[in-house]
Amino acid sequence: MDRQSGILLHITSLPSRYGIGDLGPNAYEFADFLADHKQSFWQVLPLNLTDTMFGNSPYSSISAFAGNTLLISPDFLVQEGLLTEEDVKTHHEFSDVHVDYHLVTKFKEHLFDCAYAAFVRKGERAAFDLFCNEHKFWLDDYALFAALKDQGNTNIWHDWDLKIRDRDPEEISVVRESLIDVIDKIKFLQYAFFKQWYALKKYCNDKDIKIIGDIPIYVSMDSVDTWTFPHIFKLDKDKKPIAIAGVPPDYFSATGQLWGNPVFDWEALKQENFAWWIRRLEHNLDLFDIVRIDHFRGFAAYWEVPAKETTAVKGKWVGVPGKEFFEAVKKHFYTLPFIAEDLGVITPDVTELMNQFGLPGMKVLSFAFGDNPVATSPYAPHNHIQHCVVYTGTHDNNTILGWFNEEATKEMKAKLFKYLGRSITADEVVGEFLRIALSSVARVVILPMQDILGLGSEARMNIPGRGSHNWQWRLLTEQLRSDMIAKFTKLTETYGRG
Repeated sequence: MDRQSGILLHITSLPSRYGIGDLGPNAYEFADFLADHKQSFWQVLPLNLTDTMFGNSPYSSISAFAGNTLLISPDFLVQEGLLTEEDVKTHHEFSDVHVDYHLVTKFKEHLFDCAYAAFVRKGERAAFDLFCNEHKFWLDDYALFAALKDQGNTNIWHDWDLKIRDRDPEEISVVRESLIDVIDKIKFLQYAFFKQWYALKKYCNDKDIKIIGDIPIYVSMDSVDTWTFPHIFKLDKDKKPIAIAGVPPDYFSATGQLWGNPVFDWEALKQENFAWWIRRLEHNLDLFDIVRIDHFRGFAAYWEVPAKETTAVKGKWVGVPGKEFFEAVKKHFYTLPFIAEDLGVITPDVTELMNQFGLPGMKVLSFAFGDNPVATSPYAPHNHIQHCVVYTGTHDNNTILGWFNEEATKEMKAKLFKYLGRSITADEVVGEFLRIALSSVARVVILPMQDILGLGSEARMNIPGRGSHNWQWRLLTEQLRSDMIAKFTKLTETYGRG
């Protein structure tokens, strides 16, 4: 791979008149922006369905395969004749700077009702039927699961009627038939989402822009995946989790983090030659050119906590057949276009797994100026290697300006100033971080849009552990014409990434 760079910006953050970024005209304009400013990558967060019950996080979804229908562009539905201009007129006062998920969901659900009714009237189902057949592996069960939720089964699926919980074939057949219209609409919305996504991906690829996607390692307990494939998770006879995922206590948390996701039964997965995981990766590599695997260390060993615990303290490390897994993946795909999210405390077994399969890790620049010596920090630019991806920050970090103003201690700033060879002000810190990132020996550099624009903590995408007010930041169209953009483009060219 040549020296290249790109921008991290989730679809929801794009400008749009409908209260949330979508796969419509503004997404194409951003692809043009990337090409015009000599960028090679567009990195996005998971495209999974989100839910206000789970804080609208793209890392918590009822399906590991279904797309987020809130990203469907109303403008393109108008172009297809499925909506009218009158339909998409909004009487809501949507914010341009943050997403109000409740308001957006209510507005778009009405549009989807109208679009589906028009689709049924038109009766043009050939492409739709082809899509349903190609995605049958996950689509049939997802649509049924979502239909059951839509009909009032809002509690976790392991508390449903036993015949439905245990997927009794006769009962499932009866329920599927009784909900046929609801299921058809749910499938239609998935068809609309993927049709728009594939068109956008092709547009980007035609402009030599590769899309980097993101895949969470775990799935939600209340998901179609656990309902459909309970045997690959550690569940008891009542289909409730025996153990849940998290991370152990560390410097940042005396009780660790308890995520609550059911953990995989890796022995069961291994017996099936990791078929479910390979189908999941196959699906994501159809969506993206490169996939970032979140919490990669979980493929070497993961922190397992008994389900009854309220903190992560009484957990234990459990080994994973990571070598066998990636051998099976490599045999299936031949190449491994993945980025390993290896942030945090990484043990030698994780590094060995990455090296064995040639997977690049991540280097977040601000981490270089923490508690450990800068001289030996793997995040410090002088220790970077070519085969890694450098970031100024991720969706979980504060912006560089926010970090400098609110999180960096005097000792951290002293380390930074010594490294740069001079003291700098808040007005200079973003430019310096962009410069040292783009000048790195690493072949790939990905910069969050917020850092390119020099924005503060008000533009942060996510604060881990906070249950609300995350995933809301939105980009303003006029910000793409700021002076910071010109400086960023010049640095891209200066350091040979154009």
